[in-house]
Amino acid sequence: MKLVKITKKTQDKSRPSARTYDDACGAAHALDLIGERWALLVMRELMFGPKRFSDLRADLPGISANVLTQRLERLEDIGALSRRKLPPPAASHVYELTPWGYEIEPALSVLGRWAARSPLHDPTLPLSAASLMLSFKTMFDASRAKGLNARVGFRIGDETFLAHIHGGACEAARQSLDGADVVFAGPARAIAASVYGGAPLEALEAEKALAIEGDRALAKRFTGLFPLPQKA
Repeated sequence: MKLVKITKKTQDKSRPSARTYDDACGAAHALDLIGERWALLVMRELMFGPKRFSDLRADLPGISANVLTQRLERLEDIGALSRRKLPPPAASHVYELTPWGYEIEPALSVLGRWAARSPLHDPTLPLSAASLMLSFKTMFDASRAKGLNARVGFRIGDETFLAHIHGGACEAARQSLDGADVVFAGPARAIAASVYGGAPLEALEAEKALAIEGDRALAKRFTGLFPLPQKA
């Protein structure tokens, strides 16, 4: 078998980034593609549908406008996302993942569960709505939801999400709250404090950090469906 020698010139044409590991391993190539700081988190924020540049900056408060622009351009260059203009009256641009870009979701889930076992993980840090919804899909324990068929809504800032628990699965989507049996209204951090931190719903409501609308018994049961893995 004849091996083709890859020159620097060939590399520049075949690889979208000058920074590479020069390693044929698929994991190494994945890092070539999305290993730069913030790239994977930008994809995380687009996992529930398109967003404007300003929305992405709001959901990733630590990123600068310049770096976000670079990451969006990079992800578009490699084919992981696309940019399109909304029709009037909006007339603004939004970014959305391509079908291939959406395929990163299982990797995000595995990374999230793996990192949750780290003794260094700080769950009190800021949390975006998209991150919270992905965590529900990742940490869901089907054995705790036997016989449950429910729609749980979330009003987080200007966004609304609906989680449907049925058949031993938890699905989540950014959509209207029509048909929700119960709705959690508040910041992602407050909802996470109840689900993952064990904070009583009544205490969070008393602090006006969270509001529960609808079936309170279901709300309480929902918070117990997502046990965190043991620390390594």
